[in-house]
Amino acid sequence: MSAVQRQKNLLKSLVIITGMSGSGKQTAYKSFEDMGYFCVDNLPTALVPRLVHLALASGGKITNLALVVDSRSGETPAEFTELFGRLKEFAFSCSVLFLEATDEVIARRYSETRRMHPMARSTSLIEGIQKERQELSSLRDMADVIIETSRFGVHELRKALQERYGMENRVSGINLSLISFGYKNGIPFNADLVFDVRFLPNPFFVEELKSRTGEDSEVVGYMMNFPETSEIIGRILEMLLYLLPRFAREGKSYCTVAVGCTGGRHRSVMVLNELRLRLVKEGFNPVVTHRDYGLGV
Repeated sequence: MSAVQRQKNLLKSLVIITGMSGSGKQTAYKSFEDMGYFCVDNLPTALVPRLVHLALASGGKITNLALVVDSRSGETPAEFTELFGRLKEFAFSCSVLFLEATDEVIARRYSETRRMHPMARSTSLIEGIQKERQELSSLRDMADVIIETSRFGVHELRKALQERYGMENRVSGINLSLISFGYKNGIPFNADLVFDVRFLPNPFFVEELKSRTGEDSEVVGYMMNFPETSEIIGRILEMLLYLLPRFAREGKSYCTVAVGCTGGRHRSVMVLNELRLRLVKEGFNPVVTHRDYGLGV
């Protein structure tokens, strides 16, 4: 394999986002950004090949690229057509995504946002929409994927894009954080879900375990002797396995799950660690923080 071929293989995919103004291109832009793509908005066509070459020369730092190219640049359909043709010659996957909506929906969206349509600065809004639709017809014919967004809300469009273009390594579709804490120090401000495990037997009142933490095997063994410990971990896991995919489906990118006991050193730490192990087996990769672990008893 030549050096040029190896370089091209470092860039896996390029998505050109284009389409009607008001059809959801900015939502698409943000969605691709959340999926790990390197994104650039409103780039003149003359600079697109240069950006692609920079991505190829990045040494693998840019592996997926998404660009918004549309009528704001003031370029002709012929220039867009030439650009797409040149990009299709590269070795990596190149997809043209065209977003559209009905005239009525686009007009309503512009009315709600009170923004100026790029082709209706000296004419009526509907006339500007129709003019843009006519000028973009050749781009639409070149598109690999066409999505009609009239009936889509933000979350529905994000879901459709994630299903088609989502990265393979986004196993769970959501960034999951687990925090153990002590109620005496307050509930974490960023917690989305809070579970109270103060009903479990407290190792703090066992003399030989008092100075240890939920990460010590002696504390783990002591707590697992009680059936309710395993039961609560299983019930929390069951609830998370139900909720997390639904959170992701609605476009939620982050979820912080907090588990609390009195001091945040024994029960919550032990439960959280075991919960993390079970979530990893289910395909999640949670970030764990023991907030009050080192604050003393």
